Amino acid sequence: MHDTVLFDYWRSSASYRLRIALNLAGIDYQSITVDLVKGEHKSPEHLARNPQGFVPVLEIDGLRMTQSLAILDYLDQTRDLGLLPKDPAARVQAQALAHSIAVDLHPVCNLQVAKHATQLSGGAAGMPGDWMVHFIRPGLQAFETLLGAYEQSPYCTGTTPGLADICLMPQLYNARRWGADFSDMPRILAVEGACSAHPAFAKAHPDAVNAAA
Repeated sequence: MHDTVLFDYWRSSASYRLRIALNLAGIDYQSITVDLVKGEHKSPEHLARNPQGFVPVLEIDGLRMTQSLAILDYLDQTRDLGLLPKDPAARVQAQALAHSIAVDLHPVCNLQVAKHATQLSGGAAGMPGDWMVHFIRPGLQAFETLLGAYEQSPYCTGTTPGLADICLMPQLYNARRWGADFSDMPRILAVEGACSAHPAFAKAHPDAVNAAA
């Protein structure tokens, strides 16, 4: 019996973020799949956990939590993960970097949104892939420019993984999935290489999770 339970879906970007953080914290957890393709997130059982019908939902420390960024903040504060700098000026810059992905780019590239856009377009050729690429590449270009404010280092904002890395890696998975090219973004590629080599990120990768299911 695990004290920590993650209601998860292997391709969910928000769930991917939490898997990374739980691995960084060394927290052993039980993963319970909520199959988004089968519509299990809209079941009465899951809506009782999260009325929004989203994953992830994390049960830990006797609490039930939703919203990945809020949960990441909780884990950072209670497990001292060092995901953000302590200095307020540096902290807000690192948060802005992470939020450019998690708050601005991710929501419009949610598959539910893209599928609705496909329906509204009458099933136009190239959808939903064209929709994804239309938003993902410019979003990553902006992220690459924002990274220019930081000295060259293994991770986005320093020598250890931070909030920006946790938000970036799921989006890069989606970029590759939908064919959004970022091969001309050297800082992002360098960060991707560093994160991919880190055990906490590798174990959380959707392909690793799906293979273990």
